[in-house]
Amino acid sequence: MKNLTLKHLRYACAVADHGHFGNAAEASAISQPALSMQVRDLENRLGLPVFERGPRVVQLTTFGADFIARARAILQSVDELGDLVQLSQGSMIGRLRLGIIPTVAPYLLPRLIGDLTQTYPGLDLHVRETMTPRLIAELSAGQLDAAIVALPVSEPSLTEVPLLKEDFVLVRPIADADKPVPDARQLREMRLLLLEEGHCFRDQALAFCKMGAAHPREWLDGSALATLVQMVGAGIGVTLIPDMAVPVETRAAPVCVTRFSGTPPSRTIGMVWRRSTPLAAQMQRISDEIRHLLQSPAGAPDHLTAVDVASET
Repeated sequence: MKNLTLKHLRYACAVADHGHFGNAAEASAISQPALSMQVRDLENRLGLPVFERGPRVVQLTTFGADFIARARAILQSVDELGDLVQLSQGSMIGRLRLGIIPTVAPYLLPRLIGDLTQTYPGLDLHVRETMTPRLIAELSAGQLDAAIVALPVSEPSLTEVPLLKEDFVLVRPIADADKPVPDARQLREMRLLLLEEGHCFRDQALAFCKMGAAHPREWLDGSALATLVQMVGAGIGVTLIPDMAVPVETRAAPVCVTRFSGTPPSRTIGMVWRRSTPLAAQMQRISDEIRHLLQSPAGAPDHLTAVDVASET
């Protein structure tokens, strides 16, 4: 093995991430032949294959899995060195790679992007929207700087900072507006529309209704809250959505929004980042900025409660 470069490592990790040379090339802003040549050159220098190439699927060899894990750690350290140099030069932060879950992104991002770019001129903000397990994996691998997710994530290598606590509301067809509010037991007997598996919001809704993931009922799953609300408007069933989604998702659907009595189901949204990052102080400042944004009159619906960090940590 000799003369390996960071470019070799980055392209190999891109192929491992996408499982496809074409998709990896597109994500890396390079032509597929050029990327394939770099990966082949890497394997020649190593004297061992990193990838097993099939007709439709590219997968790691046993050696390749170990190699990519170490390559990711090297690339993460290199990125953190760059962050350290930037901070030593007096810059706040140049690039911010921020992940965010789908049940928060459409309702927070429009104001968040404008607020952060105004507060930090020159900020190069990259946003990644996907489900929590993927965000945590990418954050741990150094592919993201921070993520906004539902807490807790209970990952020892990450710092968790709560931003807000919000209630869930019940969305029913408009014809049901005058009916009594069902409790958790009654919800279990109704056709409850849920997000597809993998969304933490689905698990939170099931927990409130005391229903396991394998509960023997026929559900209709959706990939987005907007889909669920439209299905409710069509009379197919009922659903739960987070409070921040109400103004956006219910304005064009024939549905009614009902708040639960007693202790409603809720979630805590927070920001997480690696404990090892040199940007920890900057991540804290950005999380404070987001919390301030959510406390402002236009930042969130009335039933969202900004979390007092001192009382939660």
